[in-house]
Amino acid sequence: MTDREKEILNLIRENPLISQQELADILSIKRSSVAVHITNLIKKGLIKGRGYILNTDDIVVIGGSNIDLQGFSYENLIPKDSNPGEIKLSVGGVGRNIAENLSLLGMKVNFISAVGNDIYGKKILNELQSSGISTNNILVTEQYPTSTYLSILDSEGDMNVAISSMEIFNEITIDLLREKSNTIKNSKGIILDTNLPKETLEYIVNHYGEKDIFIDTVSTTKSLKIKEIIDKFHTIKPNKYEAEILSGIEIRSKEDLERAGNYFLSKGVKNIIITLGEDGVYYKDQYHSGHIPSPEIEVINATGAGDAFMAALIYGHYNNWSIKDQVIFSIGGSILAMSDENTVNRNVSVNNISKLIKEMKIC
Repeated sequence: MTDREKEILNLIRENPLISQQELADILSIKRSSVAVHITNLIKKGLIKGRGYILNTDDIVVIGGSNIDLQGFSYENLIPKDSNPGEIKLSVGGVGRNIAENLSLLGMKVNFISAVGNDIYGKKILNELQSSGISTNNILVTEQYPTSTYLSILDSEGDMNVAISSMEIFNEITIDLLREKSNTIKNSKGIILDTNLPKETLEYIVNHYGEKDIFIDTVSTTKSLKIKEIIDKFHTIKPNKYEAEILSGIEIRSKEDLERAGNYFLSKGVKNIIITLGEDGVYYKDQYHSGHIPSPEIEVINATGAGDAFMAALIYGHYNNWSIKDQVIFSIGGSILAMSDENTVNRNVSVNNISKLIKEMKIC
């Protein structure tokens, strides 16, 4: 798809009833040129004939985008002291990371988020564009600075402590989503993260409940935002501690995992995936449940592993894989993410994940 075709498609998403002359006026090109681009978009299957009925192949991700500042310690961390190491800056954010991983896996993605009108915001927009993700749905605001996430990693690559400055996500309001309603309506699925305001999450699940909605719980505190609307989600992916908070069940054994899984099923969730860190992943749907152990690996950076896991899970879902195969593929995606210093490993691909799964015999 050419840059001009992307521009036209994004304008049509915002207003499916827009005329060819209006498109021409906005883009400062001839109406006849618009007609040619429209024909090409129809041939490519991106819109369906007259009236600009959009093909619903896109996934919409609504969530956080931020700058990750990561400190890597060379040795074991010493509290209340200066630790020799390395500091890196990269583009991150749960929603943004999921969107980029989905794009790397070959899925069509629309991303709705907010950034500040500052140098970090410009960097995020540039990175999204270089990844082939439209920035037309990103709010650029003077109200808050771009979200920043500062993390300190130990010598094993695991996070020791982090501080997040994310007030800007209060700008992802119900009014903003109403402006983006055509984009959301024309998607085949919605992915959310709990960086969003509680009322925004409630609005989405109550207005688009006919779609498959996936949620990344992000943290124990933020996961509480969805406790009362858990029944609205198709798939949830909490870690053990988030699952305990959401279910009220303390998880200490395999039997406890089954009880927690049954709790979420009874609430209406279709797929439950509970990540257990080094102990692997538990999964459950209406027909199957199981546990897949995590292979031993060398971790370079664990920060974006959960986001890669979620993206791979969604890829498997929309390829009609069993829940077990989805989880196996997701573990492979998270391992690939942890093998790179950046939050998103640009080597993520279906072939590379499949090859890694086979080599490491994940099953």
